[in-house]
Amino acid sequence: MAAGQLEQGPLLRAGGSLTPASLAERYRTVRGRTEALAALLSPEDQQVQSMPDASPVKWHRAHTTWFFETFLLRPRQPGYRVFDERFGELFNSYYEALGARIARASRGLLTQPAAAEIAAYRAQVDAAMSGLLHACSDGAAALVELGLNHEQQHQELILTDIKHAFAANPLRPAYLPRAAVTVQEKAPPLQWLEIRKGLQDIGAGGAGFAFDNELPRHQAMLPGCRIASRPVSVGEYLDFIGDGGYRRPELWLSDGWARVLEEGWQAPLYWEREAGAWTCFTLHGNAALRHDEPVCHVSYYEACAYAAWAHQRLPTEQEWEVACREFGGAAAHDSGIRVHPRPLADGFHQDVWEWTGSAYLPYPGFRPAAGAVGEYNGKFMVNQMVLRGRSCATPPGHARTSYRNFFAPAARWQFSGFRLAEDL
Repeated sequence: MAAGQLEQGPLLRAGGSLTPASLAERYRTVRGRTEALAALLSPEDQQVQSMPDASPVKWHRAHTTWFFETFLLRPRQPGYRVFDERFGELFNSYYEALGARIARASRGLLTQPAAAEIAAYRAQVDAAMSGLLHACSDGAAALVELGLNHEQQHQELILTDIKHAFAANPLRPAYLPRAAVTVQEKAPPLQWLEIRKGLQDIGAGGAGFAFDNELPRHQAMLPGCRIASRPVSVGEYLDFIGDGGYRRPELWLSDGWARVLEEGWQAPLYWEREAGAWTCFTLHGNAALRHDEPVCHVSYYEACAYAAWAHQRLPTEQEWEVACREFGGAAAHDSGIRVHPRPLADGFHQDVWEWTGSAYLPYPGFRPAAGAVGEYNGKFMVNQMVLRGRSCATPPGHARTSYRNFFAPAARWQFSGFRLAEDL
């Protein structure tokens, strides 16, 4: 990508308030968190790929480094020597404009380069970035912001992907000892929050970073609704299961019911029946279900089936955003590593991504940026559903009211839950 391409299209909106020193500190903090997550895993753990939708931890570490090398150091740092020209094919994710890449499902076959070589790759890029960050143009600073937010997305994927891999291991390994779990709060009683009918501003506004899919800010007409004050809980979802929810095709979308039959769904992903009681696999190991936790690892199809059973619906992403803005914003999110949802007593953002009833489509006036970096979001705006909020695995500072996450409707390996809405 040539220098200056970022400015040719609305790829993102950088905050503009970071000084070179604060940007360098943010870079070190984000990159350090990735290494802290990986440090809890052996080289063998970092190699595994349990399904095509997941990636090895080693690949996540290399891909996020490739991003800075490709989009910043190569075009903007005179004299920079690429760590290994072959890494472009190995660690390019989906950028067609940047040449050949290995198939996503084959990432786990990359036994070489070894984890130690990936560490050396990260170290070289970090050292080179240190020099660039202290002489950063506005265009380069915006790209650094994008790269750091991109890496935070992969930090969450490191946790969800290794959870899927560990769940397939009969040893049921724990990623984080249970002793590290903090005391949990009690879930508050469910309340219904009213959203007034009328025009509402939607999308990123004000200062601060935003992905291009959160822009441009625009107005949408909302018909008025009531939205639940918290996501559906484990205990509430157990009532759905007990009432034959997974055996009643009338509750399900056609594609969802086909999945139920094809894959034998009987409960959320990672739930297991032991001696007549449900347990779930967590990154702390197997655990009994806690009824007041938000239910998670459910697909859009399961969320829709539950809503039909409850004679309600999922909120649209616009209704979710307005409710979040009006009724409490984000709950406190500590800076430690957390790997399991907990009930939270306040705040609209909870500990699970929340499926909405909205397809992932461009906002009115959306235009992807020129060049390879413009492939970041726009080309995925089909066959996906929007999730809002954040999860327990979302890095601190990464959540915001306008954030649009998106996955295919059958996806279950993310920390995905849902809340209900109803028409006025």
